[in-house]
Order: sequence, then C-alpha cells, then structure tokens
Amino acid sequence: QVQLVESGGGLVQAGGSLRLSCAASGSISSIKTMNWYRQAPGIKRELVASYSRGGSTSYADSVKGRFTISGDNAKNTVYLQMNSLKPEDTAVYYCNAKTLLVGWNDYWGQGTQVTVSS
Repeated sequence: QVQLVESGGGLVQAGGSLRLSCAASGSISSIKTMNWYRQAPGIKRELVASYSRGGSTSYADSVKGRFTISGDNAKNTVYLQMNSLKPEDTAVYYCNAKTLLVGWNDYWGQGTQVTVSS
C-alpha cells in the first residue's frame, strides 16, 4: 500500500506560478513512477507529467516548457512546478504512484484544485 498526500493548489492569475507537492508513504520501494494527472469538469483525466525512480521525466505537450516535475527521494516527495499558468490549466490535479509488487497497481492522492483566472 502507498499513501499520497498532496498540497500546494490554489487560485492564481494567468501568467503566475504554483508548486504542487506530493508526499508518499507506505511501500515506497515498490514505486516505479510518480505522476501528476489533472481533470477539468467534463474532460477525461489526463497525464501531465511523470517522474521515474531513476530520475527521468516526461510531459504532456500542453505543458512542455512551462511545468517541471522533480523528486526528492530522501523526502519521498515529488513536486510539480507550474509556471506561465493559463486558464486552461484549471483543473483538479492528482498525484499518482505506479507500483510493481505482484503486478502493477495505481495509487491516488485526494486531488488539489488549481484555478487560473484570466
């Protein structure tokens, strides 16, 4: 089992910045990737950024050059630095951990609201 606790959402004006944090606990050694997803009303949840245990990262095209995902293995925490925010970035952001322990499993945080005003 993995528990994920997110923080850092809020309201920001277009062009502003926010940093999301996701702290993991539990079966940390089974985590292979930690990811940020987002879901806006009426829209399917989408993958925003991924961070692997080895440190490699990947991003959705819509956030490349604006968002940065990073990890602190000592704190079992992954961050999403979001710069140059746009109104279309408004969504609930979810932290996700993919683990491999007798098969793949997904764990989710509770979600944190990010609202970007124009």
